[in-house]
Amino acid sequence: MTGTDAKPLLVTATAPTPNGGLHLGHLSGPYVAADIAVRAARAAGTPVLAVGGLDPHQNYVVARADKAVRPAGEVAAEYSGLITQAWQRARVGYDVFVDPANDPAYRRGVSGLLTELVDRKAVDLADIALYRCVDCGRTMHHAYVSGKCGCCGQPAGGGTCEGCGSYLLAGDLLDAVCGCGGRPVAGSAMLPVLRLERYREELTAMWSAAVLSPRVRQLIGRYVTEGLPDVPLAYPTDWGIATDSHLGGDLRVDVWSEMGLGYLHAIGRHLDPGASDLDGYRRAWEQAGPLWHFLGIDNAFYYAVLFPALAIAAQVPGYRLGGMVVNEFYRLDGKKFSTSRNHAIWAHEALAGDLDPGLVRMYLSWDRPDRYESDFTHAGLSAFAGYLAAALHSGADDRATVPDVFVDQQLTRGRHALRLTSFDPGLALRCLLPVLPYRPERVRPLLELIAGGRLPATAGDEPAGA
Repeated sequence: MTGTDAKPLLVTATAPTPNGGLHLGHLSGPYVAADIAVRAARAAGTPVLAVGGLDPHQNYVVARADKAVRPAGEVAAEYSGLITQAWQRARVGYDVFVDPANDPAYRRGVSGLLTELVDRKAVDLADIALYRCVDCGRTMHHAYVSGKCGCCGQPAGGGTCEGCGSYLLAGDLLDAVCGCGGRPVAGSAMLPVLRLERYREELTAMWSAAVLSPRVRQLIGRYVTEGLPDVPLAYPTDWGIATDSHLGGDLRVDVWSEMGLGYLHAIGRHLDPGASDLDGYRRAWEQAGPLWHFLGIDNAFYYAVLFPALAIAAQVPGYRLGGMVVNEFYRLDGKKFSTSRNHAIWAHEALAGDLDPGLVRMYLSWDRPDRYESDFTHAGLSAFAGYLAAALHSGADDRATVPDVFVDQQLTRGRHALRLTSFDPGLALRCLLPVLPYRPERVRPLLELIAGGRLPATAGDEPAGA
């Protein structure tokens, strides 16, 4: 990730939803990684704008508030504070920070952008099939609907599937049910809709030039083959930014459309504080370098497909997708970190104790689920802390200081690096060779795969402590 001119790289870390605090799984994914990338680019002399923010208009906030019998705004404010606190303690900062709940200009900008796109015929107004809950009457989207993904069959909500990354509307889910337990009833509404097929050629050119992981290219390839979907950009619902009245109905901007339009607005305003409409944002974006997004695999559709399509529809000339750094899910003692299930280690609490934030950042980078789902354990963190302390104080290669969990993690990485989906034999060697003296009996079979035959026996073939 290097700059080719004086225009700053734009590095984004996907905005978290304040329906809970940040857990260590969140930090291990986009946030610490993006911060490290920004620091490294600056150290190399590349100008960078770090872009972050909060995502309070997800209806997952409302779902959390309903469960707690509290006002949604109060819930969003509480968890926004805890998220911000966690970033500060983890030494993560941003140059451009989007806080929709406390920025009326942002809300006006997003709503105005959607109106301009409709008025300029880049976005259609069309009668779109919707589902409402027969009991509570809510439009079933995002947190208000769940079922099974029609593509991979895994449990999913409205929006995207955590398993395969597919874009999902309520009608795409099998056995769909509302969050209140009610069943769907079909209907329709006149909505602004972005027809992605209209921008296939420009999207294909952008994808061809971007650095994308095999998982993301696989997702894109499926839509290129099956057809790009039509995406509603607003819904008749009870949470989010209200659309301009002449779009008709009681509509709120869809939260992911908001984020894509919000980047155009917030980055444009940062580059040119006088920008206040689409033409102004277009001029401002001519000062921008490529975008690099850091995100989890479940958000890949929006960053790879929807956001570029919105920029293309808006004819923003400076919008260039440099690449996406996508992480898999981080597990905690074998199960996925989960805010909704309270299966988590909360970052603001963990970093308020005796743990050094630098140590936590290093361990989360070491154990980051970049190519596969890795598993956080307290034993792993403790072992890493001990190993790092010994290395910093002595600098010696002492076999006795290398814990079993450290060796196990290196072996796991080495095995994954030899799989076709993440094949990198050089990485496998860099993982395996440092632990060869400690577990030769476990490392040797993998090294012999790379060597293409048996390796000569050495004195190190006797395990440590034998």
